[in-house]
Amino acid sequence: MFIAMAVVFVLGYLAIALEHPLRVNKSASAILTGAVVWSILLLGRNSIFEDPALADHHHLIEGLLEHLGEIASILFFLMGAMTIVELVDVHEGFRVITDRITSTKKVTLLWIICLITFFFSAALDNLTTAIVMCALLRKLVKEKETLWLYAGMVIIAANAGGAWSPIGDVTTIMLWIGGQVTTVNIIAKLFLPSLVCMLLPLLWMTFTMKGNVERPSNKPTSGHHGVSVANWERNLVFTLGVGALLFVPIFKTITHLPPFMGVMLGLGILWIVTEFIHMRHGVDERGGLMVTEVLRRIDMPSVLFFMGILIAVAGLQEAGHLAMLAQGLDQALGDVFLINAAIGVLSSIVDNVPLVAAAMGMYPMTQFPTDHIFWELLALCAGTGGSLLIIGSAAGVAAMGILHIDFIWYLRKITMPAALGYVGGIVTFWLMWH
Repeated sequence: MFIAMAVVFVLGYLAIALEHPLRVNKSASAILTGAVVWSILLLGRNSIFEDPALADHHHLIEGLLEHLGEIASILFFLMGAMTIVELVDVHEGFRVITDRITSTKKVTLLWIICLITFFFSAALDNLTTAIVMCALLRKLVKEKETLWLYAGMVIIAANAGGAWSPIGDVTTIMLWIGGQVTTVNIIAKLFLPSLVCMLLPLLWMTFTMKGNVERPSNKPTSGHHGVSVANWERNLVFTLGVGALLFVPIFKTITHLPPFMGVMLGLGILWIVTEFIHMRHGVDERGGLMVTEVLRRIDMPSVLFFMGILIAVAGLQEAGHLAMLAQGLDQALGDVFLINAAIGVLSSIVDNVPLVAAAMGMYPMTQFPTDHIFWELLALCAGTGGSLLIIGSAAGVAAMGILHIDFIWYLRKITMPAALGYVGGIVTFWLMWH
């Protein structure tokens, strides 16, 4: 049964990785994997555990519910944050930034896009930032090859920006909520290495790009669903939305409540404000701008994917697979830098969420306490290593879907500069540590 759990987990991973050839949504594979792993654990508990106390049915159920509480806090945070960002988007709030980008020089525009992405990703998250910036690029760049190069750099910048912020990436959110890292420390320790992760590929592209960008002919629109939004409404929703997300770390520090409570506070305020804004209009006229409508556009399959894969990892943790893997990594590599560098490279092949969840289960905080170098480096490597392949991060998958970027093209054009930045970030962190 012990081996059967690992086999099911590997098969589930293969199904997730081969989502497109199999034509089976990865969320379905993930939740099925999680359910089967725990079913095997409960049914074969007597053969898996030598200690009768560990094999007790009620003990395992309590363990599942404890894991579910931790997972739920992450999922509610993501759902709240996604709702806030979507609400800002339908009110065209991001035009506050995009309308100010006027340069047509390739290199200048590239630097502007990357710097905006880097800091925007830290304030929001890398997936949302990639979606917004890809939508922006379609309005700024016409030629496909140039558009894809810009998108490749957006992926690198979004992942690098998300690594040094407690709310910039799902993996850093997990480490932050789990207590492995604190807000001030992760910003102080990872800002410079993350910046290097972006700057080295950016310099690479700077010396290979020349000329001006050909802009597509954009026709003015009246907004989402043909509904016009006043400037004051756009600015107010943008300010409240971004402010709500930026306030989450402060809220956690002041109240010591979980971060999802801070997001719910911000969403509640934004919900009431938008209700008052649109109160004088009919539902038919502005229904698409209401939170009740925005909630229907939340990417629930992604939420279910995270839930399924995290539950599956929790099952392996309960059965002792992760402790065994930790011993194998220690024996084979035995160095904090090598272990995390390997995890980062693996995160470009498979999703970084279960890898970080596995690391959190493998290494107890009695071994690596809060703000230990291991957790800091894990956040950096898991966050930026996914840039090596386009399917290695949520930002990459989003850009691939929006702009139809070819996997092999990304491998030829972007993987090498991304690898340069990845290694440069680790070296920078090593120099700072010494």
